[in-house]
Amino acid sequence: MDSLVARWRLQPHPEGGWYREVQRSSIQVTRPDGQQRSAITTVLFLLGAEDVSRWHCVHGGDEIWTFLSGVPLSLFQHSDAADGSHEQVISEDQPLAWVPAGVWMAARSQGDYSLVSCCVGPGFSFDDFEMLRDRARSEWPKGIDERLI
Repeated sequence: MDSLVARWRLQPHPEGGWYREVQRSSIQVTRPDGQQRSAITTVLFLLGAEDVSRWHCVHGGDEIWTFLSGVPLSLFQHSDAADGSHEQVISEDQPLAWVPAGVWMAARSQGDYSLVSCCVGPGFSFDDFEMLRDRARSEWPKGIDERLI
């Protein structure tokens, strides 16, 4: 795992796993809420066998996950309106997944490691990022899989 982190020059991500921003558009857009963001951003994101991308949400931006290498990755989604989580497997056979803005997500590798690209549009800002563990338990969505907190 250390060699992969070094090869791709990754750093720890607050949700778990490892990442490096590789692209941030110079084009600025204004979201419906009035916030300005880059049009799109892209990161490399690595999860090892022991890593978990814990429940988190990107408010104000859709996210596209693209499988790059390693083994399949389980991507979980849970909207505030849902009673349960939905799992999608991202792999060579199904390389893309979409997470709409405001939907809770979590992920884990199904083996040694999974490398994906995550693109957010309008672009990612930590101002729009929320970890579920930072909310009061009474505010957690109904039916959330607590093993991914």
